[in-house]
Amino acid sequence: MNLRGRHVLLTGASRGLGPYIARALARRGADLSLTARSADGLETTAANVAEMGAQANVIPADITHAADRERLVEQATAGNGAIDVLVNNAGMEQVSRYTSLAPDYIESMIRTNLVAPLILSRLVLPGMLERARGHVVMMSSLGGKKGSPFSATYAATKAGMIEWTGGIREELRGSGVSASVICPGFVATAGMFAEYGERAPRILGETTPEKVAEAVVHAIERDVPEIVVNPGPKRLLAVAEALSPQGIRWILRRFGVYELYRRQADENER
Repeated sequence: MNLRGRHVLLTGASRGLGPYIARALARRGADLSLTARSADGLETTAANVAEMGAQANVIPADITHAADRERLVEQATAGNGAIDVLVNNAGMEQVSRYTSLAPDYIESMIRTNLVAPLILSRLVLPGMLERARGHVVMMSSLGGKKGSPFSATYAATKAGMIEWTGGIREELRGSGVSASVICPGFVATAGMFAEYGERAPRILGETTPEKVAEAVVHAIERDVPEIVVNPGPKRLLAVAEALSPQGIRWILRRFGVYELYRRQADENER
C-alpha cells in the first residue's frame, strides 16, 4: 500500500512507541487519527505530525470500553474518511509475580492488549473488504514468541496477537486487505524497560523506537507478515528453541534475561 493520502487509525498514540509510529507514518504522507486515554499526549503527537504536513485528528478514548471503540471508529471516519490502516499499538504490562497481580488487573491487561485490538479490527475490516483495500497492524512483542517469567500474562496476550495475524492473513488472502504483526525486543529510550531504566542483556541487545516505527511502515507498504525488530541473534535463538526448548531457557537464564525480569518484579512489588 502506498501510504500517501491514506487514513491511519493509531491507538496508544500519546506515549511510548506511539509518537514514533505517528511520525514515521506522517513522513510517508498518511493522514492520522490518533487515540489514547489521555488527551494531553495526543495533542503533542498531533502537533508534531502537523508540522510535517500530516492531517491529525485527536480522539481520546478508552479502547477497553465497547462504546468508546464504536465512537472512535465513527469519529475517525467522520474526520478523515474511511479507515485504510489500523495500527493496534496500545498496550499495558506489569512485570510482577503472577500471584501478586490482582485478578481485575489481569483482566484489564487482556482487554487492553488482546480483546480491544481484535474488536477494533472487527469494526474496521468490513469497510476495508468492501473497498478491497486495507491493512491491520498488530504491535506484539518478542515476549509473544517466548514467554518470560514475571511477565506471563503479557506474553500470553502478545502471543495471541501473533497467532491472530497468521490466521486472518490467510482468511483475507486475495481480498485486497491484509494484516501484519511487529515483534520488537528490548527498545531503548521508549517503552517499559526504558522507563524502568534497565538495559537489555547482551545476548538480546536493544533496538530503537525509530527502527520499530520503520518496521510498521515497511510491513504496511510491502505487506510483510511478521517483522521481529531486534539486533540480537534471533535466528540462532529460534533454531535453538526448535531443537531444545529447555536449552533456550538455559541460555536465557545464563545471560541474565530472566534475572532482569525478576529484579524488576522485586522493584515493582516494593
